[in-house]
Amino acid sequence: MRQLSLALALLFVFATNGLAANISGEYIEARTCNVYTGPCFANAEMGLAGKEALMAWKVDKGQWNGVNVDGLGAAVIVTAENTIGYDGIFPLRAGKMNAVILVDQKASPEQFAALVDFVKDTAKTYTKHVVKVRRAPIELKNNHLTKQAQFKAGKVAEIKTRALKKSDCVCTNEVVYYQPLTKVENFSPAFSLKVSYQGKGLNRRFTDFGTRSAFLATFRR
Repeated sequence: MRQLSLALALLFVFATNGLAANISGEYIEARTCNVYTGPCFANAEMGLAGKEALMAWKVDKGQWNGVNVDGLGAAVIVTAENTIGYDGIFPLRAGKMNAVILVDQKASPEQFAALVDFVKDTAKTYTKHVVKVRRAPIELKNNHLTKQAQFKAGKVAEIKTRALKKSDCVCTNEVVYYQPLTKVENFSPAFSLKVSYQGKGLNRRFTDFGTRSAFLATFRR
């Protein structure tokens, strides 16, 4: 009897994991600090900038928790007490973080629930304290060749990017100083023409122009 119970429990775990897999698409991320920069500049910003981050996903094809979410999008906006980030060696101590999750307004109730769970599972570190979940019209287009991208969630949130240029350089030894906040594939840094969140729930709104603060990428789970 005990062996049968264990077998059934394992079967449930495997089945649940199977339901959560097989999803892929486009990803964009932007912060309120430079992610492509030199150590001197990053150290100068640390603790002063980068306390806000915006992550967004557009599903090309796939399902989550057994629910088909083809063509739908979701995003999360995070605010923290200190700089959010990971330099490839140590995660920064961002302090308390709050998050607002945005879900594609085209999603059915089942798709809505699946996408909220997808965001929470994919960005676990940053969604421990979700203060608001709402619908929004979500658009995300990445051009990985030109590094031009546009993310919009109605009038609530926006990211617009272009490729990095030599004239953007402020240090001589610049690198991808901060890594993307979630597990992604084929990521590359980009210049943020605009990063903005004008929604409610975080006791903070922000708009940032002209920083090397974005990543374009793809994701696969």
